[in-house]
Amino acid sequence: MDRESLIHLIERKLQNFRKQTKNFGREKRDRHMSMLDNIFGVHENAMQLRQRRLSLLGENIANADTPNYKAKDLDFKALMNNERSMSTRRTHELHIDHARGSKNGFIYRVPNNPAADGNTVELNFQQAEFGKESARYTATLQFLENRIGGVRRALRGE
Repeated sequence: MDRESLIHLIERKLQNFRKQTKNFGREKRDRHMSMLDNIFGVHENAMQLRQRRLSLLGENIANADTPNYKAKDLDFKALMNNERSMSTRRTHELHIDHARGSKNGFIYRVPNNPAADGNTVELNFQQAEFGKESARYTATLQFLENRIGGVRRALRGE
């Protein structure tokens, strides 16, 4: 066997070896990641919903002077119940579909003192709700940070 064919053979074997070890690492990583899929539980969904609600409340505050603007909010409890029921998905066409009658979670607030221009934003109420939701968001974030710290300590073997 000449030198060039030997080099070519070695390169081909090396490429095959790299492919095999790359797939092995990916399979192993995927197996470990599937164990960590639901590590945060409902708190991950709660954080996303709180973030959406804060965004809506911010929009309401920003549009406090916009004529005919309707104040929007999220029904947090209904959305969390919907997220929880989504874990029981239909596996057969004869099974009952729980998600079929679910709402999108958006609600429009009816003001105590409606404005003459049709705007339903009550600035003091929206600001108070924004403050409460900010505190809830911070609490959820701290809970998730503690959970991440626990996972780090477990991975380090502490």
